[in-house]
Amino acid sequence: MNLLNFFKDILSEPAFLMGLIAMVGLIALRKPAHKVMTGTLGPILGYLMLAAGANVIVTNLEPLSQMIQHGFNITGVVPNNEAITSLAQEVLGVETMSILLVGLVFNLIIARFTRYKYIFLTGHHSFFMACLLSATLGAIGFKGVLLVLSGGFILGAWSAISPAIGQKYTLQATDGDEIAMGHFGSLGYYLSAFIGSLVGSDSKSTEDIEIPEKWSFLRNTTISTALTMVVFYLIACFKAGPEFVGGLSQGQNPYIFAVVSALSFAVGVAIVYSGVRMILADLIPAFEGIATKLIPNSVPAVDCAVFFPYAPTAVILGFAFSFLGGLIGMFILGAIGGVLIIPGLVPHFFCGATAGIYGNATGGRRGAMVGAFVNGLFLAFLPAFLLPVLGQLGFSNTTFGDFDFGVIGILLGKVGNSMGHLGVFVIMTALLAALIIPSFMSQKDTAINNEQ
Repeated sequence: MNLLNFFKDILSEPAFLMGLIAMVGLIALRKPAHKVMTGTLGPILGYLMLAAGANVIVTNLEPLSQMIQHGFNITGVVPNNEAITSLAQEVLGVETMSILLVGLVFNLIIARFTRYKYIFLTGHHSFFMACLLSATLGAIGFKGVLLVLSGGFILGAWSAISPAIGQKYTLQATDGDEIAMGHFGSLGYYLSAFIGSLVGSDSKSTEDIEIPEKWSFLRNTTISTALTMVVFYLIACFKAGPEFVGGLSQGQNPYIFAVVSALSFAVGVAIVYSGVRMILADLIPAFEGIATKLIPNSVPAVDCAVFFPYAPTAVILGFAFSFLGGLIGMFILGAIGGVLIIPGLVPHFFCGATAGIYGNATGGRRGAMVGAFVNGLFLAFLPAFLLPVLGQLGFSNTTFGDFDFGVIGILLGKVGNSMGHLGVFVIMTALLAALIIPSFMSQKDTAINNEQ
């Protein structure tokens, strides 16, 4: 059990996972010891920097969320991956850890022997998905070895397939850089890119917005982010009232607290950007060793925040319009008598921002706005439909927030309840067919869809 916990902690920590992969790649390339050391530490430190920036963002979004809920008198369920995972761990800890380990092994086997050569490196999202699978499969009646092997296969298969589905969009978003999307909000991002291609054929990129000279300071991403968030925070602060905000600020002037929180949020974004640059500087060259020696033509699938520097303006637009979509989705759910899903600022920032980047890649400004808005609507409806599935295990006050969790959880729950074990085996057979068939249809050695 202790050994299992040790491996679980390593594999659920993306920094160590990225460092391990980079080290293996550099050793495969027969780099000298000092370059192996620096090339291993670079991605680790870069991801820790990214995580530190993300923590700053999350910490400063929390009071904003509370101000919005109080100021506008909104009550309901706030989707939170970390919260539902911590609850599930008390019931399904061993099962989750086992699925995580087996899923990684399946991912590597699939990358080695099929055209789905994507290695999923976002360990904490793999952990969340392992938790979802243990919960949904457990509710259907899967137990023991069957639960672990079935959950591990689904996790490994989806870890390889989900980056491939939208890789053509990822190549557009990254200007052809050899990375893939390794985040289980991926279906929302690809949907945003598809919508962008429909609505924004004549729309200019968010990054080509012409700014007059006197407003040129807005080209600085950190400054423009800070100013935008100051407006958000001050409106929420005014609406919540100084007495409520004073409780959050521990005696600090409410409006000063709002401004400092907004500026701290912008600092968090800047730290994320710096961490991303550090990750890519070392990880991509090291990955050549994996691709040439161990798993030919493999592609690293990385966290959504890694994509933020490719379109910084789209990040802000995506967040704003995704949040707007979440609000409208909440009101629709309330009107039809459903559970109110309060827009969680964390998923709407990270997932909405990424949806904006993908929408912008195919449809410019219009694609970023419309694509992120639709993504926000789904971030309201999918958690609401997932709640009954998780309710079978007693989890009724929170739910998973990101797009893929909702789709897979709802699919497994509905099929499992109507067809039992057979329904899950049908899904697994479909995944296996999707993995195998492309290898017979084409003799290419490149990763599927990884061609411009």
